[in-house]
Amino acid sequence: MDILLLDALVPETVTWLQTRHSVEYRPELADDPIALRKVAYTTRGIVFPRQTVVTRGFLDFLPRLRAVGRLHVGLDNIDMEACKERDIKVVHASSANVRSNAEYLLGSLMLLCRRGVVSALMGHKHPSGQIGRELHGSTVGILGLAPAAHTLAGMLSGLGVRLIGYDPAVHHTSPVWERLGIRPVSLPELVSQADAVSVQMLYATRYRGFVNDKLLAACKREQLWVGISRSDLFDEAALAEALSDGRIEACILDGVEPGFSGVSSPLKGLKNLFVTPRLGSYTREARLRASWYVAHRMHEAIGSPHSGPDSLPSAPKHLDPSDAAPPSRWPQAGLDDSSGG
Repeated sequence: MDILLLDALVPETVTWLQTRHSVEYRPELADDPIALRKVAYTTRGIVFPRQTVVTRGFLDFLPRLRAVGRLHVGLDNIDMEACKERDIKVVHASSANVRSNAEYLLGSLMLLCRRGVVSALMGHKHPSGQIGRELHGSTVGILGLAPAAHTLAGMLSGLGVRLIGYDPAVHHTSPVWERLGIRPVSLPELVSQADAVSVQMLYATRYRGFVNDKLLAACKREQLWVGISRSDLFDEAALAEALSDGRIEACILDGVEPGFSGVSSPLKGLKNLFVTPRLGSYTREARLRASWYVAHRMHEAIGSPHSGPDSLPSAPKHLDPSDAAPPSRWPQAGLDDSSGG
């Protein structure tokens, strides 16, 4: 077997790969490392889901492996240094989900502004005694300049939103702020001035608990929060207190870590905290872009058994995951994993 798929690519890309390599789709192996090692011993390329951890020890059992692929954001589950030492190419569709995540953040802001819409759709005759808000004329704080923030800034500007921002890794004099139409401010200024805050900070261990009680003490009252960053960024106790005392009116977070808002968490049971299972990147368009990118780069990395590694016959044109054009008929298979896309 040339390529083992533990995560689902869209059907068109699987067909494209199958004309060039022997390909198997075995998602059940993702949670069975012993069986996976046996099946993948001679495999040259594997596409991993986010739950499978690729360690140095695991790679020792795969002597022919030349490439590993990921459809989703983040490489936390892959030992990058071990892959580099073994000359294993890591294929990652890092920008395929940028637009879908930006639209998720925008949609979440709109839902929080008009929560009565959701109640009405659920059949409540008197959905909400709380009057809605408009984004136009409001101030939104952009916390973190991850790629989704760049796209989101343009969307919000088009709606007449004033943008302020902070990123611990981007100096306030950087030209990127002006280019995006965001006024750089200090962190306390951001949370004290914004009507809503969008969190898309790139996570590092030093930022664990970054959103803490000291920061949230400065919150403008009845603030709205949305986020796609790792939930480790938040101090759970501090967030729970802010949600309970009115500083944060409501919050939507996408793709939290295991245990966040769980049984022993102070966030458990809060009715103004909404958690979604990584839906930000879960769109047909994002999956299509990611699938084509990973399929093509995997083919390049392991080479064609028929025509050599440098030959790319009939390769699709949309290789950049951020620019992939949608097909006339959307694939349905491969879009049903509960973790999102």
